[in-house]
Amino acid sequence: MSHSGSQFRGRAGPVKPTVFVHTNHKQLVGAIVSAHSLRRNSRHADEFAVCILHHKDYPFLQAREGQRFFRDGGSRVWWNDDLQSFTPLRFMPPALMGYQGRAVVIDPDVFAVGDIHELLSRDMQGKALMCVARSGHNDRPDYLASSVMLLDCMKLTHWRCEEQFNEMFAFKRDYSTWIRLGLEPREHIGLLEPEWNHFDTLNEQTKLLHNTKRRTQPWKTGLPKDYTVRATGWRSQLATTVKSFTGLFLGRAAASGYYKRHSDPNQEMFFFGLLRECLEQGLVTEDLLREEMRKDHLRHDALESLQQAPRLAAA
Repeated sequence: MSHSGSQFRGRAGPVKPTVFVHTNHKQLVGAIVSAHSLRRNSRHADEFAVCILHHKDYPFLQAREGQRFFRDGGSRVWWNDDLQSFTPLRFMPPALMGYQGRAVVIDPDVFAVGDIHELLSRDMQGKALMCVARSGHNDRPDYLASSVMLLDCMKLTHWRCEEQFNEMFAFKRDYSTWIRLGLEPREHIGLLEPEWNHFDTLNEQTKLLHNTKRRTQPWKTGLPKDYTVRATGWRSQLATTVKSFTGLFLGRAAASGYYKRHSDPNQEMFFFGLLRECLEQGLVTEDLLREEMRKDHLRHDALESLQQAPRLAAA
């Protein structure tokens, strides 16, 4: 398992189908657990590679710190410390693959329950990419979730991540339109079944579990919230304004709040069962976990939680 995309750059010839998990410093533990789950739960783990794309390895992201960019038709400030500052890297894999072969790119809070090889070897029926539709998300009936994508890299030669990221700061590219795949010809996009990006749902159909509700991510319970709430509709904007005024009177912690416990104990146990295996197999160390707890990237009872989690059934 690689922890960087650097080994792809400049490579000639065929490349192995690859799953890319993109992340930043705040979600590193999640990314490591995600990568472990992909290999653990596949009968064909030797037929694909897993690569963690880390935000810190891409200087063009750091270079825009504090600058304004185009989002939702308006202006926002780019902060590299944001919980989701890695999201532009969703568009990096085709270039890293030399615009050839198959790739899957997933968020660091996506964990394999089924066999990812089924997705990598799927008949794409001539589509350039496939993803799950998420109708109604962010008040859009046509929303497409780019948090899990199956890519035919040969058909995505127009994806130039660094160049297109910089276009946001020239106000030539709206981040939100880009991230929901609104700039792609719709006929080039195929739809996956919901279980390939199952939003906070774990059942018999689940292939990829996505703990997408940031406030209930199982490894963050009890920590102060460290992400920016995106106000899209008027209700969201009103709620954000109320929280701002609350913060003036009651302090930052009261306004921002804390991460809550996930409503499904099985999803929490699944994550900590995987993390337990990562510790036992040397994919993480206790020192790393303690450091992540110190930084408030990992809940402070994580070591107790992984010891208490039941061992997962064999893949």
